[in-house]
Order: sequence, then structure tokens, then C-alpha cells
Amino acid sequence: MRFLSLALALTFAAPAVADVPCGGSFSSFVGKIKSEALSKGYDKATVDRFFASAQQTQSVLKADRAQGFFQKPFIDFSRAVISQNRIDNGRKHSQKYNATFDRIARDYGVSRGVLLAFWALETDFGQVQGDFNTLNALMTLGHDCRRPELFQPQILAALELYKHGDFDPTTTKGAWAGEIGMVQMLPKDILQNGVDGDGDGHVRLKTSAPDALMSGAKMLKHLGWRANEPWLQEIVVPTDLDWSKTGLNHKMTVAQWAKLGIKPRAGSLGAPSLQASVLLPMGRKGPAFLAYPNFEVYFEWNKSFVYVTTAAYFATRLEGAPVFNAGSPETGLSDGQMKQLQQKLQSRGHDVGGVDGILGEKTREAVQKEQERLGMPADAWPTPALLAKL
Repeated sequence: MRFLSLALALTFAAPAVADVPCGGSFSSFVGKIKSEALSKGYDKATVDRFFASAQQTQSVLKADRAQGFFQKPFIDFSRAVISQNRIDNGRKHSQKYNATFDRIARDYGVSRGVLLAFWALETDFGQVQGDFNTLNALMTLGHDCRRPELFQPQILAALELYKHGDFDPTTTKGAWAGEIGMVQMLPKDILQNGVDGDGDGHVRLKTSAPDALMSGAKMLKHLGWRANEPWLQEIVVPTDLDWSKTGLNHKMTVAQWAKLGIKPRAGSLGAPSLQASVLLPMGRKGPAFLAYPNFEVYFEWNKSFVYVTTAAYFATRLEGAPVFNAGSPETGLSDGQMKQLQQKLQSRGHDVGGVDGILGEKTREAVQKEQERLGMPADAWPTPALLAKL
């Protein structure tokens, strides 16, 4: 399937933001989205053809509600998705597309390991791109009231692609959340960041690795990636570190961290003036990393803390870093216990981002504040002891 010809990429207008009430009957929602599209200047015949096959897909809602995989702690999650086969394939693809990665480094300043890790985790290097009808997925999630503000603009972006012959509402398929191609980009991202990486005059994100990789790199730069800077690095932390200074919400310069005894497990730390955070995915007794400014860009790609940390770590592995030192983390919480904890934190006025059983950044920040209040090591890792004290 053809996506976003190079000539059109230079002339596409940015898609308007949809603002249609969510919920209610699906057929009524379709009508409102069509009216929104007409109000933005799309002609009626185009709009009618585009939405003619639109339907709600229950399997999309089921997938959206069942993201239990992200409830795994970092060590378990990373071991589950980073296999030796993926590492070997990553190195093979690095060699195969060496010229593309060199061009990416030159044009966007994004290291090859970063894109290889996304490519592996998103679609297993293009082998598993998803078989959900993209329009139906976007319409279903735009109608649903959980995150309509995210998905409704993607519907109009897909319409813009369709207008120029680069999206088929009946045959375009991808992930359940509407992403398309080898590195899984939403329609709006394709409009803004599609790049013809192989020089054939088209951007084919489903079939062309150079197109997908170049487009992914451009998107990272668009999201704020700082050229030729590190993103994540495993470190060794002193046992007497003030744990309340750790976490992504606390930053100091690399030089300041070094004075506190932070050392690289391999290689050398980043530039002394770089801002960084000490990241302890499973507390002070587990793996430890220094997270640089580029690490924050990962959250613009995916909101899951465990996915982001794993993707960033995997990128370092693909560039030669050793397997992390797992340490001996304290026992964490079960799904039920995590939800109990989140409910208790909410009752104390903390914003945990919802009671979902997932240890995201907001829950981690709330945990750290309560640990500090209770005189416990404030490393943001929730334990049964913390739950009992609350």
C-alpha cells in the first residue's frame, strides 16, 4: 500500500483538531464527525466515501482495556521482550541499513540503537504490524470517552491522507490504537513527519524500512530529541544516596550526581553540564540508570513507564551496553495490591493517573512522597510494607 507521496508531503495542510462529543450512539457519532469534516472544508462526496464503511470494533476496546502486560515490573517486562533473537536481528538490520542509519545520525542526530529498539518492540522488525482496520480503530477510540481528544484528530488526519489517495478506509490495517507501519505511526505523525528514505518518491511505512526509519527519526526530532546526546545509562549508586533526590521529577547536572558518588557501570558519564535524573525502576536495590533529557522524549512516543524504560535500555544494549545488574529488589505489589495502593494514595490527595494497577510515573511520585513522609527510603518503589503503613 502506498503512503504519502513525497510531493504531497510538501503540500499537505495540517489536519484540524476534531472536537466532537464522545459517547452516545455510534451512528450519531459518525454523523457528527462527518459534519466536523465538512466544516473544515472537505467536500461531501469525499467525506461520504471515506466514512461509508466506518464501524465500531469491540476488539479495539477490549485491547485498550486489557493492557495488563504493562503491569509487569521492569525486570520481568524487559526480559520478556528483549530476546537474544531480537538482539541478533537488530545487529543484522543495523548492518543491512547502515547507510540509512548513518544518514539518520547526520540529519537528525538520533542514534541507530534507539530506532532499532523501537522497530523491534513495535513490530518485530516489520513482521507483526497489526491487522486491525485503522479507520475503524480510530473511530472506535474517538467515540469512546477515555481518550477522545487523542484519537479524534487522527480521524481527520486519516481523511487528509485519503483525500490524496494515500489511505484506504477499507484495507488500511495496523495496530489496535490506529498506528501504521514498521515503527507504528499515527496518521497525524505520518502527515507531519513522513520521509522518503529510499528515494522512490513515496513514503511506504509498511514496506520500506528506510522510509519507516527516517520517518521515525524525524518524528523523534520533532518531539524534542536532542542531537547526538545520550538518553539512558546504567549506573552504580552509593548505598547512602539520598533516595528522595531520585526519580524523573528530580534533576541535577551530571557533575553534581558524580559528586554524590554516581558512577557509570560501563564507559563514562555524559557531559558534566547535562541535566539528568537517577532512575530506579524497582527501587534502590534493583537496576539503576541515569536518565538524560532525551529520555523524556520517549514518553512522547509511548506513555508507559515500563515500556519507555525498556525501550531506552534496549537501545543501549543494541549499541554494546552490558546486561543490567538486576540486584535484589524488594518484593513489589500484586495487581490487586497496586490498585489498593493507588486508591489509598488518591484518598490522600495524590494524582496517580487512575486506579489501573500500573506503576506509572504519577504513582511513583506519589509513592515517593508518602515514603518520605513516613520516614521510609524514598526510592519510589511500592512494597507491602508501604501499603501496610498507609
